[in-house]
Amino acid sequence: MKQILKNRLLIFIGLFAIYGIIQILLSTSILNDYYEINIVLMGINIILAVSLNLINGFTGQFSLGHAGFMSIGAYTSAIITYKLGLPFPLAILVGGIAAGIAGILIGIPSLRLKGDYLAITTLGFGEIIRVIFLNTEYVGGASGLSGIPKYTNWTWVFWMAVITIVLIRNFINSSYGRCCVAIREDETAAESMGINTTYYKTLAFTIGAFFAGIGGALYAHNFYIIQPETFNFMKSFDILTMVVLGGLGSITGSVLSAIFLTFVYAVLQDYAALRMVIYSLLLIVVMLFRPEGLMGTKEFSLKKLFKKGEKSNEFTLN
Repeated sequence: MKQILKNRLLIFIGLFAIYGIIQILLSTSILNDYYEINIVLMGINIILAVSLNLINGFTGQFSLGHAGFMSIGAYTSAIITYKLGLPFPLAILVGGIAAGIAGILIGIPSLRLKGDYLAITTLGFGEIIRVIFLNTEYVGGASGLSGIPKYTNWTWVFWMAVITIVLIRNFINSSYGRCCVAIREDETAAESMGINTTYYKTLAFTIGAFFAGIGGALYAHNFYIIQPETFNFMKSFDILTMVVLGGLGSITGSVLSAIFLTFVYAVLQDYAALRMVIYSLLLIVVMLFRPEGLMGTKEFSLKKLFKKGEKSNEFTLN
């Protein structure tokens, strides 16, 4: 018990140190607005990658509609703050709930499908949502919704990313999460053991969609304007790339790959075509030399950090 408390204290100290250092660098303008935008994007991408990994990595489903859930959170939260003038925290929460409800509605019928069929269904869902926003004048149509107040900053993104990681990690280590992992390993065997696979897949899908909506809400209040084209298939592909590169079934991998690919994106933002080539090459190299991703299913562990030779696969602080 003492070791658990000690490890958790070290984690909290580390988190506050990271937050404090970057906050000081931003507030003293050592890091200018350009760096702040990309640091905020890293945090948003961490939320998106970790939430998709819950669906694709830990539950073993192949979803390509994460950008659709992100767009629901973005537009819902923007309407709440810009159109209705309500507080930003409420907008984040409602944006996540709206995306989660959409996750339930699309998850119940589609998660009875598997593999490519599920991927096609979720891809179609994402495109349907995009077209709906594209043809809705209330949210600006093709021109997008502009004039959104800028509430997103380093503080909001950092702590929302921490909350996302902690809640999803706790879910994975719970009995619900173990059922999801059992479904990933062998769905037929899980069913034979009495696990309601549709329920647990829908639950994971809903939680992933909820946090995608949170990421969308933060995104909308960082750039003043959102457009339907921002949330097209390529956005879902970008998020999927982060998950695959980091490792399907590794929260640590999702965090590291989200940071790395956001950095690559920032460096190559003036060369969109080259960015996709580099993304593709990265995936090819990873699949050749690390087919399980950079981290595989491994997680950061203080035990492994301070006790060499001790194996630990769990993202816990004990």
